[in-house]
Amino acid sequence: MSTDDTPEQPGAAAQPPKDVPGPAEQTGRQRLAAGLWPPRVSRAQLIVAVLLFVLGLGLAIQVRSNSESSALRGARQEDLVRILDELDGRTKRLEDEKQRLEDQRKELESSSNQAEEARKQTVEKERQLGILAGTVAAQGPGITLKITDPTGKVRSDQLLDTLQELRAAGAEAIQINGVRIVAGSYFSDESGGVGIDGKKITQPYEFRVIGKAQDLEPALNIPGGVVQTLEKEQATVNVIRSPKIVVDALRAAKQPDYARSSS
Repeated sequence: MSTDDTPEQPGAAAQPPKDVPGPAEQTGRQRLAAGLWPPRVSRAQLIVAVLLFVLGLGLAIQVRSNSESSALRGARQEDLVRILDELDGRTKRLEDEKQRLEDQRKELESSSNQAEEARKQTVEKERQLGILAGTVAAQGPGITLKITDPTGKVRSDQLLDTLQELRAAGAEAIQINGVRIVAGSYFSDESGGVGIDGKKITQPYEFRVIGKAQDLEPALNIPGGVVQTLEKEQATVNVIRSPKIVVDALRAAKQPDYARSSS
């Protein structure tokens, strides 16, 4: 009979197979690592951790601030005096710089005002010279002097005397029958009239004069003066004061051929 057919003995214990290994035991370090990682953090624990971090940061800043202030508290008297001297010196330098900048600003403003005032004076001087030279029109209070000569006896020297009397009384701008009178104006006798600067004019001779009327009119009416002299020649003289006299006859500005500005 074959051995495979041998009946199993009752009461015999089953033996486990020898080639199946059992679970390996873990060391204490491995069990600790397995307990710490991966971390299991709840939401409450995370909030507490953040609060603790913020609190620690605040304490660190406070300690650092106290340490800096305590450095001055523990400084020697000589060190404190030196620090105060440095602060005073820095303050003095800043005040000097401020004063320097203020002085510079005032100087610039003063220079600007002076330049503007000089410009205004230059423009005004140019206008005045233009009026005297007859290159610009002028207006202002004054008188109108009209001489009517029906007999033709009024000559150039009498008109020149009239002009000189007006200038002596303060006339600033004069125009006679559309001819602007300037410093170099000259009179000449012409057939049937009078020549001014080479231009013939005929009666009635009308003077437009800008100046102080209360000075101009009496200067013409003085005894033995212009009005009486002209009336002896059978001329009629009429003087009218006016708050606005317009002298608009112009002369062309003469350009120099050789002279040049030296500035």
